[in-house]
Amino acid sequence: MGKKVNVPSSGKLFKNNATYCVGTGRMGLALQKEYTDHLKVVQEAIHFRYIRGHGLFCDDIGIYREIEMDGKTHSFYNFTYLDRIMDSYLENGIRPFLELGFMPEKLKSGEQTIFYWKGNVTPPKSYEKWAELVEVTLNHLIDRYGREEVTTWPVEVWNEPNIGFWAGTMDDYFMLYDYSAKAVKKVDPRIQVGGPAICGIETEKWLRSFFEHCINNNLPLDFITRHCYTANQPTMRGHYIYHTLNEPTKMIEELKETRGIMADYPRIADMPLHITEFNSSYVPVCPYHDTDFHAAYIARILSEAGEYADSYSYWTFSDVFEEFDIPKSVFYGGFGLLALNSIKKPTFYAFEFFANAGTELLYRDDHLIVTKKGDGYVIIGWNWHDMLDHIVSPDESYSLSLPSIGKEALIVKKLVGGSHANPMKTWSNMGKPRSLNREQIKLLQASAQPLQTDARLHEENGYYEVELDIPCNHLCMLEITPVEDQTETYLGFDPDHFCEGV
Repeated sequence: MGKKVNVPSSGKLFKNNATYCVGTGRMGLALQKEYTDHLKVVQEAIHFRYIRGHGLFCDDIGIYREIEMDGKTHSFYNFTYLDRIMDSYLENGIRPFLELGFMPEKLKSGEQTIFYWKGNVTPPKSYEKWAELVEVTLNHLIDRYGREEVTTWPVEVWNEPNIGFWAGTMDDYFMLYDYSAKAVKKVDPRIQVGGPAICGIETEKWLRSFFEHCINNNLPLDFITRHCYTANQPTMRGHYIYHTLNEPTKMIEELKETRGIMADYPRIADMPLHITEFNSSYVPVCPYHDTDFHAAYIARILSEAGEYADSYSYWTFSDVFEEFDIPKSVFYGGFGLLALNSIKKPTFYAFEFFANAGTELLYRDDHLIVTKKGDGYVIIGWNWHDMLDHIVSPDESYSLSLPSIGKEALIVKKLVGGSHANPMKTWSNMGKPRSLNREQIKLLQASAQPLQTDARLHEENGYYEVELDIPCNHLCMLEITPVEDQTETYLGFDPDHFCEGV
């Protein structure tokens, strides 16, 4: 018999922000067909509200150019590709969470770049021209999509200036923020702007310095951003990088720490906190990302992160991604919820399940949440264990007593893990082909579906009794909805003439 849980009939608001925002690679990838195919699949199932990525001002999108004419240098703005990208986002029901970066070739002050696609990370040679670029771009978006629409798009200044994404000093970043934030507000004071988008290094120093700079200089600041990854130092093995991982609650502790620092500044204390990137590993060639273990691991974070953060944007929705190089195979350890060829990874279902959760939290522990949704329940359970120690942890088992919602109810269970919704395992059984034919793609897409089972629940003394076992590195969702049995309306229907259970 599992852990006995008497679920109360009422609870509290479930602060579930799992679908507020999702990450993408650089925005120029949105010009690829497979990228937009993936976005459609994700949006049909999960319905993220915002999408955030790098490279708005990189030269593959080509917004900023300089033209020499009559002995003078003129700024020229080209929005052809930006319009295509924004159109595809809005057509798929998702809005941009704009990140201002990186530096266009004609505005760079140096040669330092990052990633395979060489995003320039140096400060602008002219902060005035940078501010004009921000202003002109936002005004173009308003002209095309309408002021009331664009004023709902948050704007984040740069990406991770405390590590290799910024070649300048902290003070240089503050200057970039000054010019950027003022340019944003010049376009429309309602557009929300924030930062500092830091990740992992000297967190408290950067946050306090940034807060004090904004307060002392009375700068626009509407929200705070940072990133969270839970992996330890990487170990390279051939094409792949491996880590040991901290407990998923490390991210929860980082959020608490951030909120504690914010609380020291009355102007900052109650501002929204957006985690504009999070994942386990921070590298796009870590096999963890493709595993059933990862789905259960991420579910633990999703179960509680909303208590401290207004959003937490999973990095990323798609394996159409090129930070380290062009993907080498269908499974390569990429960040995405979807592998190439629109194959759903196990972690896809962590977000789909939480997108389906109810708004009232009745019960939560380290492996389970019970939520009320309309007239029924949505229960999500997970059991993660890092398999580097080659030990299979025992099942997490529960005996749940749920207040009834009628004499009878339907319970539908979806299970992810092991042989179910685990396409990397199928790919491995296929011999890990580098290139897939059509039949192999269909097989992998089919293998990515959860195991679905159902049963009828019957009220006993005002409760339903539900037994639940969650095996090691599995994720599950149970939906319980009321049933109105209409069998008697089918005249002549005789269950004895059919198989058991009809």
